[in-house]
Amino acid sequence: MTKTLTYIRPYSATAVWGIIVKFIGSIAELFLPLLLDYIIDDVVPLGDMTAVLLLGLAMLVFSLVAMFGNIIANRLSVRAAARMTHDLRYDLFSRISYLKSGQVDAVTVPSLVSRLTSDSYYVNQMVARTLRLGVRAPILLVGGIIMTFVVDWRLGLVLLACVPFVTAAVVVITQRSIPCYAAKQAAGDDMVRVMQENITGVRIIKALAKGDYETRRFKGVSDGLGNTDFAAKKLMSLTNPLATLILNLGLVAVIVVGALCSCGAGSVLAVLTLFTMILNGMLGISKIFVVLSEGVASASRIEGVLDLDPAQSVGEYPRGDEGWAVQFKDVSFSYNGVENNLQGINFALRRGGTLGIIGATGSGKSTVINLLMRFYDVDSGAVYVNGRDVRSVDPAELRKNFGVAFQNDFLMASAVRQNIDYGRGLADEAVQKAADCAQAGQFISSLRGGMNYAVAQKAANLSGGQKQRLTVARALAGDPAILVLDDSSSALDYATDAAMRRDISLGYPSATKIIVAQRVSSVKSADLILVLDDGRQIGLGTHEQLLKECGEYAMIYRAQMGEDI
Repeated sequence: MTKTLTYIRPYSATAVWGIIVKFIGSIAELFLPLLLDYIIDDVVPLGDMTAVLLLGLAMLVFSLVAMFGNIIANRLSVRAAARMTHDLRYDLFSRISYLKSGQVDAVTVPSLVSRLTSDSYYVNQMVARTLRLGVRAPILLVGGIIMTFVVDWRLGLVLLACVPFVTAAVVVITQRSIPCYAAKQAAGDDMVRVMQENITGVRIIKALAKGDYETRRFKGVSDGLGNTDFAAKKLMSLTNPLATLILNLGLVAVIVVGALCSCGAGSVLAVLTLFTMILNGMLGISKIFVVLSEGVASASRIEGVLDLDPAQSVGEYPRGDEGWAVQFKDVSFSYNGVENNLQGINFALRRGGTLGIIGATGSGKSTVINLLMRFYDVDSGAVYVNGRDVRSVDPAELRKNFGVAFQNDFLMASAVRQNIDYGRGLADEAVQKAADCAQAGQFISSLRGGMNYAVAQKAANLSGGQKQRLTVARALAGDPAILVLDDSSSALDYATDAAMRRDISLGYPSATKIIVAQRVSSVKSADLILVLDDGRQIGLGTHEQLLKECGEYAMIYRAQMGEDI
């Protein structure tokens, strides 16, 4: 909570001015019952209409000061809260963007989305409402009690007796509500997750006619969120009725005491007006506790991300053989720390060479890429790029060597050229060359506007093959030292895939290429082929060597190519 509140510091002047103006407006509001009491009990009996009009005008002035003070203060508080939330969201987004892959896995993407959206909104509401109500409500409460004693001390004692009961009710209810709001936000994470899965997989859902099933699944998490939200609000909803009941009982007591003590009509009317203000003050404080309950829980979740250290340590490690562009030496790795996803991986690739990685789904192909680019660190062994252990290189410097295209890569809702360039300020010639080598040049030229054609959100106006060719073009455009194609031609036909590999070899001969694929045809011409099965290295060599020495590779070849060896 402390770290979150530091974001209000740059806008403290705006917040302080809002507090000052709110204070002036609230004090002005408190003087209205006193003037009313004086007019009714002291001025009206004298029949001095001039004094009545002047005091009435004074009441009008105080009313206008209270009204405009509240309006101006509310605007200032909203402005300060909005700017603070803007900065908080920016830093939160920045931190999320640089989190290590393991940290993202631990927090989960739906929870990160929820923290960036709904949690930051609750913090905004907490700050804005606290600045608005946090001044006015206590002033109305405490000032109302003081003014009641000024009007008539006996009636003030009646009112003062009610305050401890109201305070106890608010505190107890609020303490019990905070865990409910934490559970509500966790349920919100589940709903975001299911919604994200449905949006991403909408075509599969339709193709398998599972709309009803997904509707029921969403209803389950939605009901869970609704139930936790209802439980929290049901508890907090007791605050207002209890406070109103206690103060209304006090109101009855005021009338009774006023009658028994022969208090003036103006005094009783003034105290009744002050009671209404005090009631509003208590209700305002209860609202503050509600938003604080949500805001504190949300701030804790946000700070849980801000406190994560995204920096990957850079240490001193023994150097490898600088003659190799990429080298894996006895590498083992586990995502969950229980069962190895890779075990005993060894290979080395020279500069300008091509490595093909093939294996069944879940065999560890993409994990090899994750370790190579240091999205994760090895559990044992070492990964080298140009003879340097990747753990001894700054991640930003390391990744400048790579151009990467993944199977399910993303494209922005922007022009084709901007998707290929991706903010690097590349020359038109480099962009066009990359597009041509990726076999994207022809279809781009057929689009309305060519390179300026607007790609829709999630590239919905492009086919699967077109998307993959654009992502490959993006990987090539920066002329990388190491090109990684992680199953990025799965949507292409054999002829286009072969033409793309041929043109990449001709257009970028110095690039070291790593091709992850399911198809033998995509890797058979590689200088070195790594065959994986369930995280183990079961074959390493050229296509001809593996046909003779690796039964699994030979079986894949026969199944896909329909040829006898």
